Amino acid sequence: MVENPYLDAILTAIAAIIFIIISCFAVGWLARYIAKLTGASRKEQENTFAGYLFASPWIVGFLIFVIVPLGFSLYWSFTDYRVISSEPANWVGLENYAQLIINDDGFRASIINTLFLTAIGLPLQMGVALLLAVLLNQKLQGVRVFRMAFYLPVILGFNTAVLLSWRLMLNTGTGIINQIIRSVTQAVPPIGYVVRGGIFFQELTSAFFLGLSSGSFNLMTRVWEAGFPAANRVPLWVESPMWTKMSVILLMIWGAGAMMLIFLAGLKNIPKELHEAAEVDGASSWKRFWKVTFPLLTPYIFYNLIVGLIAALQIFEPIYVLYRDNQPLVPSAQSMVYYLWQASFSHFEIGYGSAISWIILIIILIITSIQFRVQDRWVTYELY
Repeated sequence: MVENPYLDAILTAIAAIIFIIISCFAVGWLARYIAKLTGASRKEQENTFAGYLFASPWIVGFLIFVIVPLGFSLYWSFTDYRVISSEPANWVGLENYAQLIINDDGFRASIINTLFLTAIGLPLQMGVALLLAVLLNQKLQGVRVFRMAFYLPVILGFNTAVLLSWRLMLNTGTGIINQIIRSVTQAVPPIGYVVRGGIFFQELTSAFFLGLSSGSFNLMTRVWEAGFPAANRVPLWVESPMWTKMSVILLMIWGAGAMMLIFLAGLKNIPKELHEAAEVDGASSWKRFWKVTFPLLTPYIFYNLIVGLIAALQIFEPIYVLYRDNQPLVPSAQSMVYYLWQASFSHFEIGYGSAISWIILIIILIITSIQFRVQDRWVTYELY
């Protein structure tokens, strides 16, 4: 019998619709039965049934696509399950976690790389977002065009086409970014000294973190002995292990539009009377920003900090597209989530990859809980 893929697709769609309808009514009836057991009136039972009937598509989807996979992932993290193996998964207990924490140098390197991206990239991203928000808060002609332009990277996102375009722009020899750097430094020589100083500092810092990952600081010693870069030096964005993480940070800064929008909303929410009173008292624009604007923006800073931390600790797409086919550079750039992808979908070690995912979850929970605990020391909520 000849298989018809179109018929299979139609039957699958019909089966999915029937399953959704049955599951929705099942959730509604279950909620109504529980309400009946708790002594609810007939009207309350009907309202409960209607409410859960309409909410059940999300509830069922959450159970099937979130809770059930979480359960399987937790179980597999204690096994040696491999997709390509015909043998059943064996229970290994905490062996995967012990291997990751004690013996896996690659995972420790991915943690250091991720912390580098978070500790350096996130403050830069938030700083640029705040600067753009302050500029866009001014009454200027065409400000809506600039708002759209700065938010456009968020709409484009880290899809493959955009990241491949960035890869071309970051090319050392022909990329437009280095072409602009060369043109500016030749036209204005003092800027060239600033660029060379930035290159030296960046390479020295990256070499230090690479030394933490590998246990050897020979690269850092060579950078220090080489001294100040030559006049024609440009960043080696996608060609040197000392620049891979900075390339990812550059992409993080490029996508700061979402944070900018949050900061802009916070600036619009600050009462103008406070600035006017400070101006009457003789405060300069700089003092008005630090004494009035910045303290009242701390709730928005805290929100962007939490969201940015979670995103930075889970960064994957730029590393995957920029360096996946350049294996010599992968160890210097791989994040925890990239290492998770490598273990699970490249080596097919699902048990080991599940253990990595749960360790990442624990790290995110710890860092986030610390931020929530210390927020009372610097976040101001009085006017909100």
